[in-house]
Amino acid sequence: MTTTLDKTVLDMTATDLRTVNTTLQAAAKAQANGAYVITNPRGSHAMACGLDGPLSVTIKGSTGYYCAGMNKEATVTVEGSAGPGVAENMMSGTVTIEGDASQYAGATGHGGLLNIKGNASSRCGISMKGIDIVVHGNIGHMSAFMAQKGNLVVLGNAGDALGDSLYEARLFVRGEVKSLGADCIEKEMRPEHIETLKALLEKAGADAKPEEFKRYGSARKLYNFNIDHADAY
Repeated sequence: MTTTLDKTVLDMTATDLRTVNTTLQAAAKAQANGAYVITNPRGSHAMACGLDGPLSVTIKGSTGYYCAGMNKEATVTVEGSAGPGVAENMMSGTVTIEGDASQYAGATGHGGLLNIKGNASSRCGISMKGIDIVVHGNIGHMSAFMAQKGNLVVLGNAGDALGDSLYEARLFVRGEVKSLGADCIEKEMRPEHIETLKALLEKAGADAKPEEFKRYGSARKLYNFNIDHADAY
């Protein structure tokens, strides 16, 4: 571990994953508001998880599964790609992936911003509960499955079954949608949605205009069982 005036460098060729995580968690818990740089991550799993305080973490390379899970208040940047479950159950703060993200990015997230500069694989935003997710590229199939609350913004295209069994999350897609899932429909883009989307695009540094997007949401036919809608279940 090397410390300078403005940042602490954790080199994973000399520091094991457990030490890296306990160091970060202790600093976050102490409300240290410091800056950490992790070098040579070598695709390690569950990095920078459970951070519960204002901390800046930059990971110089790609990570494995569940990076930045359960994040609260911290700012985590991955200068590479991330494996499955990045920012899973995120509560607040910002997680930025400079490359691509694998399956179920932002799953069950309650708050904060997950900013994916590349593409996201299948089930992006599954069961999201208030998180904002911005994907600058494309997303895979079954994204926003059972999404309850929050916003999923996609500058590229969406795969099959977008928003299947959706609750009240809002989905904004600029490109093509291969197919919509059960109970997901295209909805009117009202002025308040334009304002929400504009703010999210600016926050994520995305080069797009809100007027270029379509909005998708729940048709609300699956909230209660109705025999007339049985074929949709």
